[in-house]
Amino acid sequence: MKTKALLSQTEVSQILAAARTEAHSNQWAVTIVIVDDGGHPLALERLDGCAPVSAYIATEKARTSALGRRESKGYEEMVNGGRYAFLSAPLLTSLEGGVPIIVDGQVIGAVGVSGVKSGQDAQVAKAGAQCLS
Repeated sequence: MKTKALLSQTEVSQILAAARTEAHSNQWAVTIVIVDDGGHPLALERLDGCAPVSAYIATEKARTSALGRRESKGYEEMVNGGRYAFLSAPLLTSLEGGVPIIVDGQVIGAVGVSGVKSGQDAQVAKAGAQCLS
């Protein structure tokens, strides 16, 4: 039988804090979402001044990253590269800004961020996702 790490609220709080710090240091109004490895939400924080739609987009970026076991950017690159079939994949967004949380080589969840340019969203998500390593 295999074992794997799981996100507790302690780790979720650490991830949110790291992502929030990155967003605040750049003065970016974003929504940060953390999901488990099945794409189920564990936390959502919408920073002051961020558009309400970003809560939906950040959740879908996180879910896509968790279920796909990779950054959501990879799907965006596939579509931009002409693989339009990925637009009908059961993933809910193909936008950069979803980053998996990896512990001991296993994806245990993901961080999704929305509210600024997609590369900036990914920067905030990576700050959160990588704070546990």
